[in-house]
Amino acid sequence: MGVRTLKVFLTAALVLASTSAFASWQDRATLADMDRLDDLPQIRFLAVDQTNSGFGQGNASVIHKVMQPESRTIPSRALLGTWKCRQIKLGGISSYMVYQDWFRCRIRQDKNGLVFEKMNGSQLMAGRLYEERGAFVYLGASWVKGEGRHTYSGRAPSLGGTVRSDDQIGLLTGIGNDHLRLEIPATQESLLDVVELMR
Repeated sequence: MGVRTLKVFLTAALVLASTSAFASWQDRATLADMDRLDDLPQIRFLAVDQTNSGFGQGNASVIHKVMQPESRTIPSRALLGTWKCRQIKLGGISSYMVYQDWFRCRIRQDKNGLVFEKMNGSQLMAGRLYEERGAFVYLGASWVKGEGRHTYSGRAPSLGGTVRSDDQIGLLTGIGNDHLRLEIPATQESLLDVVELMR
């Protein structure tokens, strides 16, 4: 049910592109994460609505610039390379937090597909990108500088493993020329974590 609804959302939100080259994210994602991604439109609405209270930190005008544009189809080859990136947290403990500092992110290709990495700063993250009708589903994990690199635990819980709070699922879309938005329904401090990427 979650996967089908997500495809309907993507079809309505994006200009359709060619059939996905990497569609195996459904085989790796937990059912709980599939549900979170399925609920992304509602989570986005609630998170953005909470920013209207005015009790946040950082430049609130950034939120409109990043969240207002409709998603655009972007080919995988246009993602490759280095990006400057910054984080935005919406809803939850604080109505919003827009981080002022820009950091370095990279999207590269290896033998298994596309890899996204936030490469510096105190909060790091990395994971795989799976093309899905012009958008890209992100399965990754976050960690704090000084820790070892974390990876997405995936279906491990169903095999006796444990769900990790740093697991992430999200949706990467184009929002302008050399301008991307990665939306991650959050499980800890905020409702929605957003990474803005530009170059």
